Amino acid sequence: MGKAPLFVRPLTDAERETVEDSLRSPDAFVLRRAQIILASAQGDPVGVIAPRVGFSGQAVRNVIRAFNARGLAVLQPGSRRNRVIYSSFDTAGAAALRALLHQSPRLFDKPTEVWTLDLAAEVAYERGLTAWRVSGETVRATLARMGVRWRRAKQWITSPDPEYARKKATRDRLIRLAQGHPEWLLGFEDEVWWSRLARPALCAWQEDDQPLRLVVQTVARDDPDPKALACYGLLTRCWDAAHQRSEDLWLRFVEGRPVSAVTIDFLRWCAARAQQHGKEAVLLVWDNASWHDSQIVHTWLRHHNRQVKQTGQGVRLLVCYLPIKSPWLNPIEPKWLAGKKRVADPARLLSAPELEERVCAAFGCEREPHLLQPHPKDHKSKKAA
Repeated sequence: MGKAPLFVRPLTDAERETVEDSLRSPDAFVLRRAQIILASAQGDPVGVIAPRVGFSGQAVRNVIRAFNARGLAVLQPGSRRNRVIYSSFDTAGAAALRALLHQSPRLFDKPTEVWTLDLAAEVAYERGLTAWRVSGETVRATLARMGVRWRRAKQWITSPDPEYARKKATRDRLIRLAQGHPEWLLGFEDEVWWSRLARPALCAWQEDDQPLRLVVQTVARDDPDPKALACYGLLTRCWDAAHQRSEDLWLRFVEGRPVSAVTIDFLRWCAARAQQHGKEAVLLVWDNASWHDSQIVHTWLRHHNRQVKQTGQGVRLLVCYLPIKSPWLNPIEPKWLAGKKRVADPARLLSAPELEERVCAAFGCEREPHLLQPHPKDHKSKKAA
């Protein structure tokens, strides 16, 4: 005797309604399966249904059996992923791939210093790590299994100073000393230009139809204000007896630009302010700008500290020079970046007084009189001021 014909089980009212609605589906997958289920429910054999829907007889049987087992779930497309996963890289091959990417491509006769996914796949095949030439996406997935992300290289800055380690160790030693002496003040000094025209990179919450626009500004010919304001800053840190740190930022704007004579005036003001706070010494950390490292500044510092020692009055200034081109060692640098974003006005040009007021408000500072740049003949330095 032959096999009994295969039909779907009796449909419930809800199932029949759903299948009939599926006949109007724009998805051919759903439409064909709904036609098969309804035709089988009406008593049509597999041999009649198959040519009607363009399926093979076995494909129609698979749909009928799936409906009898899973019901309406057969109307939903399943995953098209291969149920058998072939690993192009075994455990040893994956480890070798990871080690491969720590070497230069030039070692494998490639005309570049930078790896790409496709280049890694090519070299892996040439080195026998894979049996066939895999895709770059396979390399990405293999690295992901080992917890390695394929990322774009970062811009990296290094200091060219041959004495970088020694100078950094000196800075770190001053920080440790300040933490153990409540009567000392640690200060990170730097200068910055606050531009009325430059627009910082900003991120803001905004509607899709109302994007934030940073309007490019221009200065009128009759505008009396400068395009940018120079400013001295001192990021002060001190620790109390309980080793609790307090921090403050002292600012002074300059009429002109930073020079040695103005630097001396700023240091004199900082020393007086530190004395008002009951401090005995300021541990000053700054870079190698010409107005920091000039003979005039060195001479004034020696005379100032000698006078403090002889009279017992005032605040000593102990200077530490940072390595060349190492802004990451000065924590005041990110303060400037954040401040420029806070004071920016997207739509209009700020006047110099408005910009100064916003800067002081951003850092919680009082507006002090501007430091005045002396006449060039009044002060000369063996180094450019």
